[in-house]
Amino acid sequence: MENNRLRRLIKKTNHKSQISLSTNNQIKIKEPLTTNLTDNIILLKKIFHNCSDIVFRELVLENEEKIHAQIVHIDGITDKNTIHDNIMSSLLHKFHLLQTNRVLMPDARLSQIKYSLISIANIKESSDIEKVIDAILNGETVILLDGTAVCLFASTKGGEVRPVSEPATESVVRGPRQGFTENLRTNTSLVRRIIKTPELKMEKFIAGTKTKTNIVVAYIDSVANEDVIKEVRHRLKKINIDSILDSAYVEELIEDNPYSPFPQIAHTERPDKAAAELLEGRVVILVDGSPFVLMVPTVFIQFLQSSEDYYERYIFSFAVRIIRYFVFVVALVLPSAYIAITTYHQEMLPTPLLISVAGAHEGVPFPSFIEAILMEITFEALREAGVRLPKPVGQTVSIVGALVIGEAAVSAGIVSPPMVIVVALTAIASFAIPAFNIAISIRMLRFPLMILSGVLGFYGIMLGLVAILIHVCSLRSFGVPYLTPIAPFNGSGIKDTIFRAPWWNMKNRPELISSENLQREKTSKPGPSK
Repeated sequence: MENNRLRRLIKKTNHKSQISLSTNNQIKIKEPLTTNLTDNIILLKKIFHNCSDIVFRELVLENEEKIHAQIVHIDGITDKNTIHDNIMSSLLHKFHLLQTNRVLMPDARLSQIKYSLISIANIKESSDIEKVIDAILNGETVILLDGTAVCLFASTKGGEVRPVSEPATESVVRGPRQGFTENLRTNTSLVRRIIKTPELKMEKFIAGTKTKTNIVVAYIDSVANEDVIKEVRHRLKKINIDSILDSAYVEELIEDNPYSPFPQIAHTERPDKAAAELLEGRVVILVDGSPFVLMVPTVFIQFLQSSEDYYERYIFSFAVRIIRYFVFVVALVLPSAYIAITTYHQEMLPTPLLISVAGAHEGVPFPSFIEAILMEITFEALREAGVRLPKPVGQTVSIVGALVIGEAAVSAGIVSPPMVIVVALTAIASFAIPAFNIAISIRMLRFPLMILSGVLGFYGIMLGLVAILIHVCSLRSFGVPYLTPIAPFNGSGIKDTIFRAPWWNMKNRPELISSENLQREKTSKPGPSK
């Protein structure tokens, strides 16, 4: 039906030679603008048929000579004050002050408007109708003058945008409170305020045949690996999809192994974290409309690190990271280990503890495997319900629901109290993992390990862990091994893995991430002056 509508629209217009329908249902304009303002406006109105938010405003610049102009913009994504104060007022009240406008040709008048009247920093000109359409859709105001086939694009982007606020998913006790927003230029400015060097490059790409989403690739020229930059450019140019609504679309389209449960591209809402990754030699991808920016190449240890690790003293950071790695293992293997011990390897428990666990499980009609599966699925359902419900009731439902269901299940003899403790500890451990996307991967892998432990006991757990380790070792992110700097081992990179060395001891950037300009600190260990 959409194809038929477009073809009917093309047939209605008087510019039959200019408009055609391409194979991907995009309107293609074969010829440039004409010198007749009326024909150009008719053409634009045909293209933007039934678009009530498109504003066409006719202006008469000179009464005696009847010099007509038109400004076209989209209501809602443009700044009305900028259009009124910097464009309309200047054209209506100052055009007659140009002493030479009566003897100049229309093209020269347009240049006079561009250089002498319009007080907007970013202004361009073109005669390509496709560029006119793109400019209007991107929030710019188009100025057309009668008698010339060239028009002006004035940057008047505006409208309602979310202000800069604290990130909701990566809160810290100590550190910057700014977070990315859905506005691309706001996000690039937040990074630019931190890294004040002309070596910070920001290349622009457009993806999505329908949405035409702006994408910015940021990197530090003297630090980032040129091969990684070329690979990012290549993968972004290969994107062929009708819409890009969030950076998650880009992540899924450019990652190395789309069938892996492990994320191969990290994302963040924090400008300080993005700047830190840029300074280590990584490439940052910012997508218009998304507060989450992507960072490549990505290694596994990034998901167990927090921005706050670098704002507190290194001794505290080391202790916190040890806890994170411990809870990572707990979140992955605790339910399956409980199933294996209570089903096959009871001799591993001390006798008093074994008697206590057996007594608690007495009267429960299900084996430990079925018990664990039921409790894990129930808890995942409660967690999903808490996320999807409105905030005022979401936390209450998740907390009260877990308490009520757990207590009722134990009282009814459906599950044993030790199983409720195991599931609760597993949930707490998964919440302690900083990166939400790796926590989801652990939640997914937990169920296959539970099945293996229910069938083979600890042998099944070991087989599952070995399979996971082999898979992780085979992963790469834009050419960088996923387990860097542990496998392959790198001495300088190991200083920022399980523990964090003091800043004065981390003088070099990660070698496998940044192949150029490795040295980042030239000072020696600080101390009192002698």
